[in-house]
Amino acid sequence: MAWETERKQLDPQVLLRGVQAVLDEPRRGFYLVAERDGAAAGCLLVTYEWSDWRNGDFWWIQSVYVAPQARRGGVFRSLYAEVAKRAKEAGAVGLRLYVETENHRAQNTYQELGMEQCHYFMYEQML
Repeated sequence: MAWETERKQLDPQVLLRGVQAVLDEPRRGFYLVAERDGAAAGCLLVTYEWSDWRNGDFWWIQSVYVAPQARRGGVFRSLYAEVAKRAKEAGAVGLRLYVETENHRAQNTYQELGMEQCHYFMYEQML
């Protein structure tokens, strides 16, 4: 996924430890996997961001991937619906995600699901 969307080569050992850290500590988040005919068709990661302004968590949808043969077949929509359902049940204040600026197909999908582009820019500094 990182290669396809950002041409970023990930270190497999760092990735493995990162995934394991989520599985080992549920406070970090959780993964959802969609299956079709017994095979993985897509997945995503949910992490949490506390908002003192709202006294609640935003659920961040991250690491979204849908297998090429399953794209445009409702896999992400199903995953999103499940995340939204769980978030509401847990009392989350909202859902967030970030998307590559050039990924217009994904942006359209998110808008069709009722998400809105927010007025924030994202900045980062790698350490």
